[in-house]
Amino acid sequence: MKTSTMTSTRVLTFSLIVSLLTFCHGDLQQEDEFLYDTFPEGFRWGFATAAYQIEGAWNIDGKGESIWDRFTHRLVSPIIDGSNGDIACDSYHKYPRDVELLKSMGVQFYRFSISWSRVLPRGTNDLVNEVGISYYNNLINLLISNNIIPMVTMYHWDLPQNLQSQFGGWPNETLIEHFENYARLLYERFGDRVKHWMTFNVRILGEATEPYKCAHTILKSHAKAYRLYEREFKEWQNGEVGIVIDSEFMQPDNPDDPTHVEAAERALRFKHGWFAFPVFFGDYPSVMRELVDARSEAEGRNASRLPTLDEEWQTMLRGSFDFLGVNHYTTELVRPAAAQGLPGWSGDQQVSKRKDPSWEGSASAWLKKVPWGFRKYLNWLKNTYDNPVMYITENGWSDDGRDPTNDTSRSLFYRDYINNVLKAVKLDGVNIKGYTAWSLMDNFEWANGFTDRFGVHWVDFTDPERQVIPKDSSVVLKKIFEDNGFVEE
Repeated sequence: MKTSTMTSTRVLTFSLIVSLLTFCHGDLQQEDEFLYDTFPEGFRWGFATAAYQIEGAWNIDGKGESIWDRFTHRLVSPIIDGSNGDIACDSYHKYPRDVELLKSMGVQFYRFSISWSRVLPRGTNDLVNEVGISYYNNLINLLISNNIIPMVTMYHWDLPQNLQSQFGGWPNETLIEHFENYARLLYERFGDRVKHWMTFNVRILGEATEPYKCAHTILKSHAKAYRLYEREFKEWQNGEVGIVIDSEFMQPDNPDDPTHVEAAERALRFKHGWFAFPVFFGDYPSVMRELVDARSEAEGRNASRLPTLDEEWQTMLRGSFDFLGVNHYTTELVRPAAAQGLPGWSGDQQVSKRKDPSWEGSASAWLKKVPWGFRKYLNWLKNTYDNPVMYITENGWSDDGRDPTNDTSRSLFYRDYINNVLKAVKLDGVNIKGYTAWSLMDNFEWANGFTDRFGVHWVDFTDPERQVIPKDSSVVLKKIFEDNGFVEE
């Protein structure tokens, strides 16, 4: 029998869940005492999703093919469970359900991404898909009518396949102009109602020269989109534009060893600073410049694998933000190591990374629970970038979906991580304006398909109607949102 999303009764009350969480809390190693307090007035709570992970409708109503459509449709599937995002959560057809879920959780905003190939099927502005534009207009209008602020990510990894096939994707700087044209379309069609824009959801890994070239083009595209808004739209639309950067916190494996401390700082600059230093200061971190240049020369190359930003681009990039989006999930333990293996980003850092085997693990091999690392990371961001306005744009925990509702580990994760955000705000003065949980509901988790589930609502992906059931963590999060923090019972 199917259970209605909005009317199903939760077996566990909030107070009982809190009791269980307190009992299960255990030793948090470097964690301070739990803080009972509330966030400042005006602090905002929300959820995040991404277009390819939830929308489905991959080839209807004029939508063009994306690189993820092409990737998941390979003859031999590269996805761990052989699935794809062809239907996913079917949010293209069921966006009113999504808004209903958001409203039931009492959030103030919803961070979602726009599928570039749904509005520009070829990725270029010579063909605009008005049906795709209508879909996002309908979603935006429904959010606003329910007092939910739309926060839009322009690019969350689903590049139009035509731009990959014709130009080779992000290593080709031809994409800068196409992204600026795409950004203009979004500002023109949605900017009268959307006041919070994120150009990119950034997470690039890889080796040799390609990731450095990709990042170089993405940074220039971000700068163009930011300056376009600043020049032509900001005065009358009165919105803000930022960028979202994903990073772990890098903790010195031995905090008493200065070489470990230096290695951890180096790793942070190679990961977060790779994108943030150009946006804040106009150029790549000097340690990246030094190490990549030196290793490139030793490899016999005529030029560094890390491209150079000239004075014009440095000027355009420097200060190209109104806020910083912070995606964070876990922490690494870092120590120095000699550069090994093939040329590339990993070896260029000259560090080794590991996770403490005592840290609790999730369904995702890479995701371990380290709440104290979040507070340290937020303080690093504050101190490195002069305490900019920040939004936590992603933070969440995965399970395997076997139990549709009982997700105590996720409830614990949110309780402990959000409490460290509270400490960062109230005790450390970090300038955070909102918190975004990942994710509203289970969805297509990229190469892991439907095996890793991050939602606070369970989705039955075997059901054509995509039945949705609240998990226990939804009760815990809703109470935190209502209390604007933690009120001692």
